[in-house]
Amino acid sequence: MPVWLELALRVGGVMVAFLVLPLIVGQTEHKVMAHMQGRLGPMYAGAFHGWAQLVADGVKFAQKEDVTPRAADRPVFKFAPIIALLPYMLALLVIPLGPGDLVGQSLDIGLFFVLAVLGIGVVAVLMSGWASANKYSLLGALRAAAQLMAYELPLVLSAASVAMAAGTLSLSGIVEAWRPWWLAWQLPAAIIFFIAGLAEIRRPPFDMPVADSELVFGYMTEYTGLRFAFFLLAEYVGIVVISALTSVLFLGGWHGPGPDSLGWLWMLIKTFAVAFVVIWIRVSYPRLREDQLQRLCWLVLVPVALAQLVLTAVVRVLG
Repeated sequence: MPVWLELALRVGGVMVAFLVLPLIVGQTEHKVMAHMQGRLGPMYAGAFHGWAQLVADGVKFAQKEDVTPRAADRPVFKFAPIIALLPYMLALLVIPLGPGDLVGQSLDIGLFFVLAVLGIGVVAVLMSGWASANKYSLLGALRAAAQLMAYELPLVLSAASVAMAAGTLSLSGIVEAWRPWWLAWQLPAAIIFFIAGLAEIRRPPFDMPVADSELVFGYMTEYTGLRFAFFLLAEYVGIVVISALTSVLFLGGWHGPGPDSLGWLWMLIKTFAVAFVVIWIRVSYPRLREDQLQRLCWLVLVPVALAQLVLTAVVRVLG
């Protein structure tokens, strides 16, 4: 196969995943929340089980007027939603769907690459908050910056623990080295990674940057139409990326009963199972206050992540 054709197929596959998987997660969230909270609206559009709710939302966003505040920094304001999507699209390039060639681009430093590009998200938030010329947007952006910079540390420490256990930074290599007993050995790191991942994508209960009861809608207050939809899409792609990373690092990725040819199926099942937990937590837990959010990070997650890292180092040295 020519190199250009292989490259086109890989990029095309990643783009399909980038566009389809978040929509499935969004539709699932509508239905799960409707069942758990007794909502009638998401079950109405399109009759049977509200199958057209996502279509209706898309049409609604497309029809809304694209408004830019008069005092806004227009180029930065318009470019911020694209920057919000960029890190997750890049992350999907290196997350393996299955063994062999079922990955956009296999990198020996795949874990390092993903953690690095995820940090770009805070830039988009600061851009949108500053450029909106709105005090609520700016407050939301500053909250988001403080939250993302804090939770970046436990996220990296917990990922470093499993990378040290596997002896590689390659995501495919980590899956190959994974063993079922890691579910117990690396459990603290898995919980920390998942919690820090929720904070990184600003999902409830870590949604102080968009606290609607205090900040209207935080750094997204001034956005309308498709630009607002891009921010929502970034949130759902973030759910897919965090769920897929959790599956790759701590749940064995494509490992499961049956032949390796079904590995992609097990990877998708695990990813959507973790995404369901993300949705369930949104419905079940109230928003953390800013002081509670920072206390959880610095007094609980960081010390436990450091202890897990030391434990992993000791086991590797003695093993």
